[in-house]
Amino acid sequence: MDDLPALDATDLTLLAALQEDGAMRNVELASRVGLAPSSCLERVRRLRRLGVLRGVHAEVEPSALGIGLRAFVRVQIRRHGRKEVEGFQEHALSLSEVVAVHHLTGEDDFLLEVAVRDPAHLRDLAVDGFATRPEVGRIQTSLLFSSVRKPSLPCWREPNRGGVRKNA
Repeated sequence: MDDLPALDATDLTLLAALQEDGAMRNVELASRVGLAPSSCLERVRRLRRLGVLRGVHAEVEPSALGIGLRAFVRVQIRRHGRKEVEGFQEHALSLSEVVAVHHLTGEDDFLLEVAVRDPAHLRDLAVDGFATRPEVGRIQTSLLFSSVRKPSLPCWREPNRGGVRKNA
């Protein structure tokens, strides 16, 4: 987000509560942050409209979807032109096995998180999905033994005390 909207303390409290439980009912959310339900709903709609609140997601047990193995794939590309970078990123996102694409600085250019059925599926993805791409110079995979994630992002932002800035 290039042009961040002004957020006050109530907005930041709403975001923290929604990160903890994105399925919280509006009445409960309003009570938690000290707003009338109608005011709370309008603030949440505003945060969505501004792109601050980007979505609500369910956390699903991978094995329930037939996922038996997760891995990280580090990718180095041969050339770093915009066409190659964007082309590889678009290709990676088109593969159903790829669940996250991170464009990096440093030795590796991309870190991909992938979810597959088994080691043979991972091998096929590595060979057919990545190694055959003309822009790819090198790949390296690391199996993911376990993964623990915090439910929310930290807030390093100070609340805006001057009200809400209108975007043009």
